[in-house]
Amino acid sequence: MSSRYLKPEHHIFRQSFRRFLQKEAAPFIDQWEKDRLIPRAFWRKLGANGYLCPGVHVRYGGLSADFVYSVVMIEELERVASGLLGVGLHNDIVVPYIQSYGTEEQKKRWLPKCITGDLITAVAMTEPGAGSDLAAIQTTAVLDGDDYILNGQKTFISNGIHADLVIVACKTDPYANPVHKGVSLLVVEENAPGFSRGKKLDKIGLHCQDTAELFFEDCRVPKSNLLGEEGKGFTYLMQKLQQERLVVAISAQVAAEEMFRMTLEYVQTRQAFGQPLSRFQHTQFQLAEMATEIQLGRTFVDSAIEEHIAGKAIEKKVSMAKWWITEMAKRTAAKCQQLHGGYGYIEEYPIARRFRDIMVTSIYAGTTEVMKGIIAKHLMA
Repeated sequence: MSSRYLKPEHHIFRQSFRRFLQKEAAPFIDQWEKDRLIPRAFWRKLGANGYLCPGVHVRYGGLSADFVYSVVMIEELERVASGLLGVGLHNDIVVPYIQSYGTEEQKKRWLPKCITGDLITAVAMTEPGAGSDLAAIQTTAVLDGDDYILNGQKTFISNGIHADLVIVACKTDPYANPVHKGVSLLVVEENAPGFSRGKKLDKIGLHCQDTAELFFEDCRVPKSNLLGEEGKGFTYLMQKLQQERLVVAISAQVAAEEMFRMTLEYVQTRQAFGQPLSRFQHTQFQLAEMATEIQLGRTFVDSAIEEHIAGKAIEKKVSMAKWWITEMAKRTAAKCQQLHGGYGYIEEYPIARRFRDIMVTSIYAGTTEVMKGIIAKHLMA
């Protein structure tokens, strides 16, 4: 990596984290995929080695590290397996809500255990009838003395099985006009009365990454677990989606790079009609097309990372990166699987898993269609 935002200390960190993953994750991924779950012991090893929530302030036990450390971790986790995305979700999507909007008491109570891996986090926005349209959520929270009474159902929640803390988007004022001003964020702890988990969802890909349904039936949540101000939940979600979509774009970019790398190696050794596949002009053209698109994606996502680190508002650029890179990665997966021939359809070859895992990237954190809508809105402004 020669990106301008990477400094010598980031390269050193990358080598350290890569060694950790080669020892503690890579040898076990196949088993975790079969088990359909990553063991909590792995999370605690991450915490014990300082690899959880590096951006959290030192006063809560973190490293006060810059976002580049998170970028390095997202990339290295993706190189091992896409199913490790729950770590990036915890580090760079959910915990930042607590850092930005939590009270001092909430930060002291939750952040240290998020860093050690004793608390795993999730954010619950999507419902059976509300995905990209967050203002349409039906989960409600009614204040009753010192508690909110939470009722509703969430689905497709990443880290949903393991999560000890769930940030739940709900309506505290169902009659608000406009609707989004009635949305608030409540932090639900695992032992909250009325909180239960449904089945672990059986997905096409990302098998080791736990995804679940969550249920709240007259669930009592202390008023002190309100995150930020009542009625500002939608605003908070919108403010954090820039980083969430950047995380997805980075992961998809690395996935494309990895699929290309393994395919380039394969076509140079696989023989057909008396010569390596790489000697055929069609193969060379396919490789040239993929290499060009992947380089374009890398240049663009690196530019977005630099601007995000600088604190710029890049909603349009992140939306461009998220839709184009995830769709590019899907095209790359299809071409790479085709170049593997029949072996690309066999589980023994990693391209098969990559093909399954990449498909959801154009759906979660905002679909391709939603991204294009955001871009169009900025163009018309």
